[in-house]
Amino acid sequence: MDHYLDIKILEDPEFTAPILMNALFSKLHRALVEVSNHDIGVSFPDAGKKSLGKILRLHGTQERLSVLESLAWRKGLGDFTLVSDVTEAPQTSEYWLVQRIHVQSNPDRIRRRAMKRHNLTYEQAVEQIPDSVGKELDLPFVRIKSQSTGGQQFPLFIKQTAISEASQPNEIQFSKYGLSSATPVPKF
Repeated sequence: MDHYLDIKILEDPEFTAPILMNALFSKLHRALVEVSNHDIGVSFPDAGKKSLGKILRLHGTQERLSVLESLAWRKGLGDFTLVSDVTEAPQTSEYWLVQRIHVQSNPDRIRRRAMKRHNLTYEQAVEQIPDSVGKELDLPFVRIKSQSTGGQQFPLFIKQTAISEASQPNEIQFSKYGLSSATPVPKF
């Protein structure tokens, strides 16, 4: 992961930056499903507490990022994005751990799942799973359409944690979203 590529979302009066980031991230996910060997990671250099910001940075080798860029995966977003060349990453002692955070925020959904899996009645599920189990996350997210559940939308919460002097793992392992709970990416 010695190279990177930045995709900056441009200002637009019709579409907000979060809407464009949702579209960009969804297209990236579909492209990673097609070409990734779990070797391309992402980061959000200007993310805030509630927003992923306007820059999506892709991390990988020059070869793998070039393969990704050979696809027309950003089709339809050309007027809304500015894309850098694949560039060598600067040396740094700081890293990001960019990971997906799963949240069980809807008690009714958790109850329905428990009812189905454990043959519970609704009353039993309510007794076992009170409303207080629902969690509110104060993390930025992208809204993704699930390909596996017929296009149902869900929020993909992303936590980006700064770490220093990361020891590089023996095996680079990113999800098809470019996220990992074990493989850090350079912070610059």
